Amino acid sequence: MSWMNVGDVQIARVLESNGPFQTIYEFFPDATAEALEPHLHWLHQGALCPETDKLILPIQSYVVRTPQSTVLVDSCVGNHKSVGWFPEWDQRTDDTWERNLQSVAVRPEEIDVVLCTHLHVDHSGWNTRLLNGRWVPTFPNARYVLSRRECDSAEQRWTKYKDPVWEQNVLPIIEAGQADLVNDDHEIDRYVHLEPTPGHTPGHCAVRILGGQSDAVVTGDLIHSPIQCHFPHWNFRHDADKAQAATTRQAFLERYSDCATRVFTAHFPLPSIGHVKREGDGFHFHYID
Repeated sequence: MSWMNVGDVQIARVLESNGPFQTIYEFFPDATAEALEPHLHWLHQGALCPETDKLILPIQSYVVRTPQSTVLVDSCVGNHKSVGWFPEWDQRTDDTWERNLQSVAVRPEEIDVVLCTHLHVDHSGWNTRLLNGRWVPTFPNARYVLSRRECDSAEQRWTKYKDPVWEQNVLPIIEAGQADLVNDDHEIDRYVHLEPTPGHTPGHCAVRILGGQSDAVVTGDLIHSPIQCHFPHWNFRHDADKAQAATTRQAFLERYSDCATRVFTAHFPLPSIGHVKREGDGFHFHYID
């Protein structure tokens, strides 16, 4: 993806990986073969492996360049991170994300603001890098704008379950003095602000981008797959509050359906960008390049 104009704002994708994850039945416990059957013809065109029923999920960031600042939305998995539950992400030593950031002519030093829609490893990993055995901020000149409520949740996951995201991706930013802990409706500038979308995690936020003549929204993990447009009540197995996640997803689809707002998703198949359209009792995602 090259830079896309959204009014006065430019947005570019930075891809880290793109491949199969879990089976759709593991990912969405409410999914059934009967419900999926009418949708297989389009799911098999890049969203679902026909041979294994595994969802194909890209891991990616978005760089948002406004007239006032350069903002990174989500920072993927990163390198040397502890992800024992998913071996493909564990202790990576891969430069794909860094090369793809360079390919859109952005250097880490040029990032002014880092936003994480939420603090899971695949959305916060490049917040830090390992240098001489210590985690240090990857973006030395950036303010890391983090939901206060999401930070509390990440710290609790560390305390209760030893989820290393807090220790590896968040605490080093706070200790470096680069973190701004904010409310879930925080405004970065007149072009970029957070939009509370709780459920997947307690402090999950979408990112609203106002370009003047047009606008866009980055979803994070409030929705993982285009099949959820048709079945908004299908929750990811690990949504923290499943009832709230389903309510948030339904409200999001209703709010952004049949309008000009471009939706930049985290994990929909490439190109991952499109418009939500109403279709019968549900919705459908129409991709744009």
